[in-house]
Amino acid sequence: MKIKISIICCALFGIFATQAQEKKWTLRECVEYALENNITIKQSVLNLEASEIDKSDAIGALLPSLNANAGNTWSSGLSPDPITGTNRTATFRNSSYGVGVGITLFDGLRNVRRLQRAKINRLLNQYNLGKSKDDIALFVANSYLQVLLNKESLKVIEKQHEITLEQLKRTKDLVDAGVLPQGDLLEIEATSADELTRIVQAENAVLIARVSLAQTLLIKDYKGFDIAEQEYLVPNANILDKSVEEIRSTARESRYEVQIAEQNRLIAEKDLQIAKGAYYPTLNGSFSYGTRELGSNRFVPGGIDPDNPFTDTEIGFVQTTGDVVINRQPNLLINEIGPQSFIKQLYLNDGISYGVSLNVPIFNGFASKNNVKRSMINVKRADFQLEQAALDLDSNIYQAFVDAKGSAEAYEASQVAVKAQERAYEYAKDRYDVGLTNAFDFSQSKFRLENAQSNAVQAKFDYIFKIKVLELFFGIKLADIKL
Repeated sequence: MKIKISIICCALFGIFATQAQEKKWTLRECVEYALENNITIKQSVLNLEASEIDKSDAIGALLPSLNANAGNTWSSGLSPDPITGTNRTATFRNSSYGVGVGITLFDGLRNVRRLQRAKINRLLNQYNLGKSKDDIALFVANSYLQVLLNKESLKVIEKQHEITLEQLKRTKDLVDAGVLPQGDLLEIEATSADELTRIVQAENAVLIARVSLAQTLLIKDYKGFDIAEQEYLVPNANILDKSVEEIRSTARESRYEVQIAEQNRLIAEKDLQIAKGAYYPTLNGSFSYGTRELGSNRFVPGGIDPDNPFTDTEIGFVQTTGDVVINRQPNLLINEIGPQSFIKQLYLNDGISYGVSLNVPIFNGFASKNNVKRSMINVKRADFQLEQAALDLDSNIYQAFVDAKGSAEAYEASQVAVKAQERAYEYAKDRYDVGLTNAFDFSQSKFRLENAQSNAVQAKFDYIFKIKVLELFFGIKLADIKL
């Protein structure tokens, strides 16, 4: 019984393993997987999270600071007495506690500008993340279509090779019957061998394209990775009915390239404002509350000394009589007792302090002035980068529009060429079947048909990709584009 259960478990495991290996990835699955696992996108997400922290820092700089402190010290040897202030040899313990509040009342609005800059930087990182996703998605789509292209090209060659094998069998029968010369059979065999070579090359091209796509998706199982077999129809080319100006106008509002350059320019302007804030005085306010507690014994009066109740001190004399003037004071005893209670000392020894401080910049070695100059240069550089981004976008849109139109015309031409070569091939085949042409001419006609079919496949996927690129410029997100 246990053996049967083990056999069933092994069989089920084998079925599941086979199904896992035979998973076919669709384009949408590839794009979604890449968006979740791509390292560049993960780094962009981290940059966005870091910008959130920068924003929190900028908000915190506008708020008061609150700090508490506590300390406890011991002094041994000849040390000043915390009570009498006189030096004596003993061990003293002293503790202090306090809380302080500080706030920047005015700093040339630099903290306000930093908060504004942090918000702009957060938006910039959002745009960078969006651009990374678009770039990765487009790259994955191109790699996916390359696999499809190579597979379709392989199918074309395999289909033609099947025809060649049929023709090879028929030619061999005719040669054996003495109808066709031996040279025709050799020509067909050479054609078959050449097709086998190109089949191997096409299979390698498919494998390389699959590995490249798997590497893009960070999938290590190259052997088990494959894409879904599905028919991709030529898309509707309504986008080509729009003018370049219409596409360009929409792209300037929706594309991340220009938006990123605009945010970089705003950041440069904020940096300039922050640098100019160093010219203004800085006004800070502070408030603190503190108290202390002593662990040493106290000295308090203990009454008159019974053995020596008074102390007489000569303070002068009477000038006329010469009598000595004596000052008599009671001789008080000093008793050493323990310290007061901890809570009572905290209550009796507390105090507060508050104030404002003004720092006026006068001269700091041209540091503030040079920072302003550098910031002004960065603003000009950001202006040029924004202008260049707009020019590059216009150029890319125009190039994409021309490429899409050209690929549409090339695709239509390839369809016409395939139909023409099909008719030429049928005509050559009919002539070859009745012995009116030789095997070489027939093979050349067949090769031209195969070449036309391969070119048509290439033109089809090139057309699909370039139409999608143009749609992206028009503001259609790749997730919404149907392939």
